[in-house]
Amino acid sequence: MPAVLKAPLVVEFPFTRSLGPVQSAFLTGLRDRVVLGVKTGDGRTLVPPVEYDPVTAEEIRDLVEVAPTGTVTTWAWNHEPRRGQPLSSPFAWVMVRLDGADTALLHALDAPGPDAVHTGLRVRVRWAEDRVGAITDIVCFEPYDGDPAEPAGHSGTFEDPVTGIVAAARLDYTYSPGRAQSAYINALSERRNVGERCPSCRKVYVPPRGACPTCGVATSEQVEVGPGGTVTTFCIVNIKAKNLDIEVPYVYAHIALDGAGLALHGRIGGIPYDQVRMGLRVEPVWTEGGRFPDHYRPTGEPDADYEMYKELL
Repeated sequence: MPAVLKAPLVVEFPFTRSLGPVQSAFLTGLRDRVVLGVKTGDGRTLVPPVEYDPVTAEEIRDLVEVAPTGTVTTWAWNHEPRRGQPLSSPFAWVMVRLDGADTALLHALDAPGPDAVHTGLRVRVRWAEDRVGAITDIVCFEPYDGDPAEPAGHSGTFEDPVTGIVAAARLDYTYSPGRAQSAYINALSERRNVGERCPSCRKVYVPPRGACPTCGVATSEQVEVGPGGTVTTFCIVNIKAKNLDIEVPYVYAHIALDGAGLALHGRIGGIPYDQVRMGLRVEPVWTEGGRFPDHYRPTGEPDADYEMYKELL
């Protein structure tokens, strides 16, 4: 039996967003150790603030300072903190209603154990030493047995306000391909493309999936396809990706390998980006030791007729 393949994979991208006046004031306030909420038309104070009343959908802009002390309304103990969470040692996730607020804020509570946490526990903000205008300016909450803090009545107007944030979205997981994709990956190491044919519709899937998604039947008949193929559709990439050593602009295309029943994607090289076109005939280019084609380049053959690949768009 062949060895089971597995590999650690990370999907990560930075999400950049601009801030409206309410969120800008809230995050700028955290930078300056001020917690702001927003007051609704019926007098409720929402923390964290939102731009529209969740009950009436009215736009709300009336900012009001609340205290950095509050009360735990509900909680859950986190035995094993994960990468990127507020604290590296076990802690409690808590909903805290800050003094002066009518809603609760989710954050971490630094406590010695679950026995030290309960609904109604009084807490206060622990501020980060270096603050940049982000929710992480609050390191966590900590138990507090003093008097409620008194807000200074900040107006919500700041010099040099925070106008945008970058949030890193990331997913770490271990991928283990099944029988069909393991055969496909092993064939790639021999510079071959192997798919599987559906016994019902006869479509050849590359990469194979172990079953036909159209007919719902298992596939097992292996079919070698390519190595050449046809560009069916493509896009021109003008934004350089992090950790990708490819100069922009470049072309990413769907390529229908000869004999395949659907197109796979790959980068097109060896031709100016503005000369790539639908129907272009291409072949794979392998690098020394590479387990998959680095890119595809033109073969010099005449372009494929549209009727030959229109069903693969």
